[in-house]
Amino acid sequence: MNADQVAALRALLAPTGWLDRTAAFAHALRRSARTPNGLLVVGTAGDEPWHMTAHLADESRYADLPELAPTLVRWAPEPGAPAHLAIGIDRLRAATRSETLLVVSQQAASAELLERVHDVRRAGVTVFALDQDDPGLEQLAHEALPVSPATAPVSFDGAQHLVTSSIAAQAGQVSSAGGPNKRLRSRLARLLDAVSGTPAD
Repeated sequence: MNADQVAALRALLAPTGWLDRTAAFAHALRRSARTPNGLLVVGTAGDEPWHMTAHLADESRYADLPELAPTLVRWAPEPGAPAHLAIGIDRLRAATRSETLLVVSQQAASAELLERVHDVRRAGVTVFALDQDDPGLEQLAHEALPVSPATAPVSFDGAQHLVTSSIAAQAGQVSSAGGPNKRLRSRLARLLDAVSGTPAD
């Protein structure tokens, strides 16, 4: 993705307010995540947030920020799964106020998920939600970014790219010349594909 394409994408989204919204959400998440491996990421039982988790892991590794390293919390890990894929939903019971919970899901949160999020919040954990108009979840979150299919100018995948790209920029992933570096251009290229209708990876 070249500089003209990046500029075109930003020009396309700037009037919608989405660059500001996703940047604010990313900034709050970056500020909250302060414990190495303490960023817990969970979805619904049928919609695990692999996509967001992978991008957060990339940003953590590239920027050498262990506090951004995500811990994927799964509802039913397969027996014998690798350690990073074997963390079950009961991990939320052990969450502490020094940790952060990010709920990422296009599906409405189940009653069980809402109950667990409520318990985590009561324990002092900061809760973030990236969802598709889920009022129950948003009421429990300290910070929420709803991506309404009816009004959002980007897809749910596109919103995830915007958030992680903003985190990358805030983590110093911008070149001294002021333009996005290769990783950020790659993120924006995938976002441009999502906006234009090309299936995201």
